[in-house]
This record gives sequence, C-alpha cells and structure tokens, in this order.
Amino acid sequence: MFFAKFSDRLIELPSYPRGDFQKLYNLSKAGLLTCPVCGRPVILQFRISSPPEFIHTDQSGSEACVNAYIPSKPLKPDHQETSSGGFRMPKNKPVSDSDASTVWRNPDFPGLIAPFTQKEDPLITLFDDVTLNQAQHAAVTSEAASTLVLAGAGSGKTRVLTSRAAYLIQEKGADPASIMLITFTVKAAKEMKERMSSLYGLSPQQVNRMVTGTFHGIFYRILTHHDRSRWDSKHLLKEWQREQYVKQAGRELKLDETEFPFDQALQQIGLWKNSRLSPADIKCADKWEEKASFLYKRYEEFKEANGQFDFDDMLLQCLLLLEHNDEIREMYQKRFASILIDEFQDINQVQYEMIQLLSERRQSVFAVGDDDQSIYAFRGSNPAFLLQFTKDFPGAKVIHLASNYRSSHEIVATANKMIAKNRERHKKRMDATFTNGVKPLFFYPYDEEEEATLIVNDLKEKMLNGRRPEDFAILYRTHTGGRAIFERLSESSIPYAIDQETGSFYERKMVRTPLAYLRLAVNPDDGQAMKDLVFALFLKSQVLQDVKALSIMNDCTLLEALIHIKDIKPFQQKKIKDILPYFQRIRTMAPLDALLVIEKKMGLADTIKKRGNEGNKIEKGSDDLQDLKVAAKKFSTIKELLEHADHMTALSADLKRNGRNQANGVRLMTIHRSKGLEFPYVYVLGAVDGSIPHDFSLESARNGEFAAFEEERRLLYVAMTRAQYELYLSAPQTRRGKKSAPSRFFQAIEQ
Repeated sequence: MFFAKFSDRLIELPSYPRGDFQKLYNLSKAGLLTCPVCGRPVILQFRISSPPEFIHTDQSGSEACVNAYIPSKPLKPDHQETSSGGFRMPKNKPVSDSDASTVWRNPDFPGLIAPFTQKEDPLITLFDDVTLNQAQHAAVTSEAASTLVLAGAGSGKTRVLTSRAAYLIQEKGADPASIMLITFTVKAAKEMKERMSSLYGLSPQQVNRMVTGTFHGIFYRILTHHDRSRWDSKHLLKEWQREQYVKQAGRELKLDETEFPFDQALQQIGLWKNSRLSPADIKCADKWEEKASFLYKRYEEFKEANGQFDFDDMLLQCLLLLEHNDEIREMYQKRFASILIDEFQDINQVQYEMIQLLSERRQSVFAVGDDDQSIYAFRGSNPAFLLQFTKDFPGAKVIHLASNYRSSHEIVATANKMIAKNRERHKKRMDATFTNGVKPLFFYPYDEEEEATLIVNDLKEKMLNGRRPEDFAILYRTHTGGRAIFERLSESSIPYAIDQETGSFYERKMVRTPLAYLRLAVNPDDGQAMKDLVFALFLKSQVLQDVKALSIMNDCTLLEALIHIKDIKPFQQKKIKDILPYFQRIRTMAPLDALLVIEKKMGLADTIKKRGNEGNKIEKGSDDLQDLKVAAKKFSTIKELLEHADHMTALSADLKRNGRNQANGVRLMTIHRSKGLEFPYVYVLGAVDGSIPHDFSLESARNGEFAAFEEERRLLYVAMTRAQYELYLSAPQTRRGKKSAPSRFFQAIEQ
C-alpha cells in the first residue's frame, strides 16, 4: 500500500519527495509509522526487485486497509515541515516534471542475450589427475620458442601455468633450476608451488629448485647475490623515510606540508621510475609535475647520499646491472631456458625490458595474461606490452583460452558486449561453460544512501533463503565509494569484512574540516576542532597556542578567543569577525543546511579550492564535501551527525587495528583489490558517469586521449567478471547530490 501515518500527518508515496524515502524508511524502522486505516504499525519495504510500499509489520494482509482507504488531504493542512521524536519531515508535494528522472525506476536488464549453446570441448589428460581443454593443452605443450596465452577471466590460467612448468620438467626433462616462474603476488607464487607438489607428482625438491616469486622478489635476490653489502635490507627506505625526503625537498620550494599532496607525488615518482624516466627525462605537463619532478630529483639525491634504495630500485637497478655487466647478463641468459610469467598485462616498462634482456638468447618466454584486465596504469602497467608481444618476440605463438569456467553465460555474454567496444585490445570473445538463466540486474536507487539500504535488505533476503555472507562481494571504484555500505552493514547484524587500506571517511582532511565547524558550533572549547579550523582559516599552526592562552586571559571560549588574536593580517581579522556569528546560527540547523552555510558563508569553499587537493585526479576535497552532504541528509541534528562520525571513526580504527575474519563475512573492497578473486554474488556500486568511468578519464577523452577511458571500461569488466552466478550493477539517479546518468559503458550492452 502507498499510504501511512506519521504523528498527525498522512504520507502518500506518489506525492512524497523521492529524495526523502530513506527518511521514511528510517522512521518505519523506528516504529513511528502506522496504518491510517487500522492503526497498526507499518514499515516501508525497500527492495531492489520492486517499488517501495508500506506493509504491516506483523506481515498480515493489507488488502482490506487498501480497499477501505480513501485518498484525502494530509491531516496537517498547512503542509509545513514538522518534527516529532527528533525527526524532521518535509512537506508532501506532487512529483513535478523536474522530479521525473528520480521517480522509482524498476530494475531491468537493458539488452538482449543470445541463447546459450554448449560448446564441444573434450578434455585431454596430461598427467594422472590433470585434465585440460584443447586450448589449454595446446598452450601447455606449445613447441614455439615463445608463447603468449590470452587467458580471459575464469579460463584457468593458473592451471595452465603450473601445468606448463610440470610439463617442461616431467615430459621435456628440463632442469627445474632453469625455469623462472614470475607471479605478481607472493600468495600466488606459494599457491602455484603447492599445486605443483600436490597435483603433478613433482617432489618438493624439484619445486623448490625452480626460481619462483614476484618480480621484486626474484630480481632483488639477484642484486643481493652480487653485492650483498650494498643491497642489504637495512638500507631499504621505510615509508616514513620516503615521505621525509620528499617533504624535505618540498621545504626548498616552500610547499605547505598540509596542502601539497606528497603521497600523490611519491606515487608519481614511482610511475616515472617504473617507466624508466630519470628526473632529467621528464617533460612536465603542468605546474604540479614541475614540482613533483623537482621532488623526484632531490629524493634520488638524498637516497644516493645515504646509500639507500627503495622498492622500485630493486627492479631498475637490477636491469642496469644486467645491461652493464656482460658476464652477469650472459650467465643468467644461459641459466634460464624458460621464463613463465603470470598476469602479463600488468607488466611495466622496466619489467618488460628485464624479460627481453634475459630471454635474448633463447626467446623462451611463456606469458599468460589478458589485455582486457589491465587496470594498473597508475603503477606503470601498460597493455601495449602484451599487444606488441609478437613483434618483440618474432615467431611467438598466440593461444586464446576462450572458455570461462567461472561465470554464467548471462554474465559472460554481458561482459563480452561491454568490453568489445575498447579499441586497443586483442579481438576475442569468452564463452561460458554453463547457464543459470539469471541475467545481470541493473537497478537505480535514488542516491548512495538508498543504494546501501537496498543492498543490505537484499542480502538479508538472500541469507534467509540459505545463502552465506561469504558468498557476497560489494565492489566500488574508490575508497570513498564504500562509505554508505560500510555504515549500513555496521548497523546491521550481517558479518562483513573490509579490505582496510585507508582510515575512516570522517578522518579525511576535507571531511574533518567542515566537521570542525560543526563541532565548534556545539562545543566552542573543542581543542582538536579548533586546530582544524586554524588550518581552514589559513592561520599558522602556532596561532593555536595563542588562542588557548587568550581563552584563559579573557575568560572566554576558544572560539571567542579568535577575535582577540593580534598578530595576523587585517583581512584575516575581518574574516574571523565575519564568520563568528554564524557558529551560533548553525548550532540548531539541520546538518545539511549547516554545511551549506559553512561552505558558502563561512569560507569553506575557499579552503577547499586552495587546500583541498583539487589537483588529485581521483579524489578531490570538493568531492569529499559532497559525500559528507549526502551522509548528513539522514540526520536531524548536528549532534547526531557528529556522534555518527565518531562512532564510524572508532569502528574503522578498531577494524584496522584488530583485523576482521575475512572468511566469514560479506566482502567490501575496491574493484582494483578484487582482481583475481571470485564470488557467487557480486554488487557493483556507483556505475554512473563520473564514477565508472571516472571524471578524470572523461576529461581525458574530451581532450582526445582515450587510454584512461579504456582502462575504466576494463575496470568495469574486471568487476563484472568477479561474479559467478548473479551480478547486480547499481546506477544511482543522483550522486554527490547531483543528478547522474547510468554509465555510458552500459550503451554497448543495450545494443
């Protein structure tokens, strides 16, 4: 039914503001809504699969109430906003044309899927207990000097790699010590070694004689073997030392440590090094890169002066060693008869040149990868190396593993249509090995908050039907994209696990800053909030001590003491005088209204512009503020919002400190972190323009550069192909408070 009663007000869903359905849901959960006909409690049923409706909480039928109900004017005729029990309710209003794009939109699948056809692909026994399909067998037994295996998602690449190593040893009589097996994670190397010992009849001695590990692990061992004292691990820079060096260089440019994104600069330095660009080679594209290149130059000088090295030097310096020492290079070229490489699409310039150098005599490279899953450009990875493989390794054989054993036909066919639009890729198509008749579901919540509510309710419904929490994964583009779902799961009884790479959303600089204004409005003596306000007002950090002293001398609050500061510029004094009255005014406002005043009237917009890391391509200070506004909408008072922020911060710190049992809960992670994993059921959040594809890639595409845009499409492809049986893609109708459009990548699926 579409009606309910709150206090003395009548609520009718057809005329109720769409953006406030989440508030209605919260009211119903609190037991504050009743049926205007029978007076029994009702709840707003929020499901992915059907439009919202009120139902009686005792699950009894509502047909009699629906039939007895006669639409009427609201019981409160003035339609004004009312407050009851701490809730502020907006007035009912008809849905206008301007609201048309945000009315409830039923979930759908926007395209067509060809019928499933089971392909004949007889299995071939290679060893006693190991069977391979024809393409896998052709790859494992390839006689070509070099082989490129295009292994799509779920096609059994690990089986092919381990079988190839075992085949070389058992069938070709290769010395295990002549085989190098390179993986991208230590975990993957360990799993492959265990598989070879347990499935292929290789002895532990044979497996251990193989040179197995990550690029960094293997080539660092080469460095230490030839110069142990120079490359002793005690000389490896720790993360805090790296930050110390770039900040020391930054002081030479008078860069503000609280303003300049030094973490981003370190990432850029790593990208340059992995692309084999020295400080002298860099052609700066803008002012920011000019600063970063200076930091790079000084960082390298500091490091060299102290006889230290960083993680990237493990590869770069090993490459230089092999290039400049003929004897050492020839020794390793003779030793390694076969080089096997996993995740070849993620290789960078230095790694690629290393492989070319080591295989120069024999061209003996067996590379397994998928250019459609290349998603690490920010680390220097480039699918071009995979695309040019046959050019750089003449006579190489290319084998395509086209059978996907992971995902249903419906998921594979949808992902195929989407990724086929990328221009820089090997033309290929994956074929599923099974069907379950369940098409991917596209759904359209109002915003991020409603998106989280719908998913949590869907999880509960599925778990009641016997599915386990660990069967589910929820994926998002950036860390902040997981804020709402993390909060909603924290409020539920559903066990969950989050890959904790960063701190709480509410600890981010451009979230903590507006919260500081709110904290001081509630408590003018909040010392930590005053520290953040000093930052926002562009005052020197020493001013904080002056404020504390002035507070004592003038017997006033810290906030009132700001007016007594003398040693600042006139425009700063005027700024303080102008904003102080607003703290009293915003104290009783709804949090969202208060944030708007802080942004527009109290100078926060200027702070974000100058100190909000707006040069960061992925995460900007202004985006953080918009995310905070979305979070603030569901709270009626500033106190409620602040208590929530503190609770989430404490919970996040606890998870980071103590970890979480990741085997027994719903998994929350970025799409990048999900690569290589699989789950029966996957939800992808925020599949809208600006998120996937990200804003920065759209801007690049508008300027004629499509590399970032195509990587965003690959990122969505990776997310989709993590799902085995059911896939849900969410396209909120508003994002960060503004109307949004479903990802343009969906257009390929609609055709």
